[in-house]
Amino acid sequence: MFNKILIANRGEIACRVAATCKRLGIASVAVYSDADANAKHVTACDEAVHIGGSTAAESYLRIERIIEAARATGAQAVHPGYGFLSENEDFAHACELAGIVFIGPPVEAIAAMGSKAAAKALMHAAAVPLVPGYHGDDQDAQLLHREADAIGYPVLLKASAGGGGKGMRVVERSEDFAAALASCKREAASSFGNDRVLIEKYLTRPRHVEVQVFADRHGGAVYLFDRDCSVQRRHQKVLEEAPAPGLSAEIKREMGEAAVAAARAVNYVGAGTVEFIMTVTGDFYFMEMNTRLQVEHPVTEMVTGQDLVEWQLRVASNEPLPLTQQQIRIDGHAIEARIYAEHPARGFLPSTGTLKHLRMPEGVEFSIDAAGLGTAGLGAAGLGESGRKAPVRIDSGVREGDTITPFYDPMIAKLIVHGATRDEALARMNRALHACEVVGPHTNVEFLQSIVTSEPFATGDLDTGLIERHHDALFAPVTKPFKEALALACAALLTREGGTAHGASPWDALSHWRLNSGYTQTLGWRDVENDTAFTVSFARDGSTQTLEHDGVREGFSWSGGAGRHEFRATIGDARATGRVFVDGDTFHVFCLGEALAFEWQNLLAHAADAEGGEGRLTAPMPGKVIAVLVEPGAVVKKGEPLIVMEAMKMEHTIGAPAAGTVSEVLYAVGDQVTDGAQLLVLNVE
Repeated sequence: MFNKILIANRGEIACRVAATCKRLGIASVAVYSDADANAKHVTACDEAVHIGGSTAAESYLRIERIIEAARATGAQAVHPGYGFLSENEDFAHACELAGIVFIGPPVEAIAAMGSKAAAKALMHAAAVPLVPGYHGDDQDAQLLHREADAIGYPVLLKASAGGGGKGMRVVERSEDFAAALASCKREAASSFGNDRVLIEKYLTRPRHVEVQVFADRHGGAVYLFDRDCSVQRRHQKVLEEAPAPGLSAEIKREMGEAAVAAARAVNYVGAGTVEFIMTVTGDFYFMEMNTRLQVEHPVTEMVTGQDLVEWQLRVASNEPLPLTQQQIRIDGHAIEARIYAEHPARGFLPSTGTLKHLRMPEGVEFSIDAAGLGTAGLGAAGLGESGRKAPVRIDSGVREGDTITPFYDPMIAKLIVHGATRDEALARMNRALHACEVVGPHTNVEFLQSIVTSEPFATGDLDTGLIERHHDALFAPVTKPFKEALALACAALLTREGGTAHGASPWDALSHWRLNSGYTQTLGWRDVENDTAFTVSFARDGSTQTLEHDGVREGFSWSGGAGRHEFRATIGDARATGRVFVDGDTFHVFCLGEALAFEWQNLLAHAADAEGGEGRLTAPMPGKVIAVLVEPGAVVKKGEPLIVMEAMKMEHTIGAPAAGTVSEVLYAVGDQVTDGAQLLVLNVE
């Protein structure tokens, strides 16, 4: 076994690998960029080495700097995590030349599976089922168009060297192919340095089912069962679970054996994931093999009780696999939810900003066995000394006070739950999501709650189009405990302003109590999410308190506060207990499993001027302009593409909000823009 390894990654996977190293007594070395100087993964490791600027190209993608860091610290091996250089054959080869063990498959296996086209040819030879498509070397645009026409629409364009949902486009009609191809190639070149694409028949209502495989250098190869990753947005996974629900034992075995055959076909070593696409009739086809650990590996760990990172380290140390196929068992059901800083209602655009308040469910309602997951919620196998699986696991690479930047993936945490059955896991996930508290960037927590409680997900009616097909239901307004939350916000404000709870001594208060008369204070509030304003009247005569809203006056009392986030309030017959985090004049209330935000309309302060107008077109997030599709004087229709931005390795096309004439373009290709920056001026008709 190694004495010291370098983790060539960041965020939650770097923390995750460091946790297993610590448990095994292996020293770990972190690498970090300018933006990550104070990141959580830096403190999680025993040593840390600075490798460059904030962008990935200046740091985490610099092979020579990482090799230098490994040599300087005496690391015997490098764990690449996932993303960045994890599937880069040049990096694996550089490690080999430097005499450093690459904790991953051989260079030849990475090369074979790194090209989706070459991988399809190998899988065909190994008798692994394939989706009809074009995987050839000739990348002439007209040829590709003819091939797509021959396959029949809809077709799926995929970056041959891609992954993570980047460089993918669904093309519904022949007339849309050329534009989709250009966009796909542009994104592929930006993300992977290779614009080659392949074309496949786009299957209607397919499921995305994958199999975890492991192989060693002694001829051993096994599968650790299957996972369903069908729930996706923008071709990226949102919810994953193990085992995949609704599959027969025969199909599971056939998929597992096909996955092992795929691994053996390239002389695979280490952890890998063979991804299949499955039709409604149960037929499955090889999509690709990811030659690394997957983001969703914790669900496999939760149901098998195995530490997959430890398996990686042992195999890389030339040890045989810890278990044979017959020894691997599955217990219960696990679900993982990816908590992102993003705007689901705005097309899942990434959100940036400081995590002013971050509270995950561990320590709230769910006990976590320290021997298994640790106080940081970073688990090895999810097993404690007693062998009990912890019901909730949190894998995160950020802490309260950290900033979600535009430089990297906007993941805040992975929330993983385990239950004896899928229904139990679903119920636990629902409760765990309701216990999440995030203030700062927008998040997808509420959206995840909608999916988990939706009928299709609850019944296992899964496919990759679930979100789009049930869009209206998933984005429907949620009934929230408005009155109760408002009462808690008032309690927090009155406590902050020096008020007292009912029954407390008036001499302890800075306001509200009067010697000879009652006192009424009007509080103006704005519901941040719904952008609606309202007024609450607070009255106190020394013995009674009331709140008046919409002409209804009800008795009001509260307790708590005094420097704490927890409050209890009673308004009329309704009672609520919750937590209030105050950020300036915005009061974030978490109660009854819901999150609401109210902005106090301070009558002593001037309201900010409203920004924007119908002639303005602004950037929805920080990013880089990669294409300007119009010039000043251009007459455009509503929805017509105007500018293409790139942020967090994803393309975002910005269309005209209304018909009009472009009078001025304010940015050029290559320019970096901030969130909300005006991009051009449009004279609306």
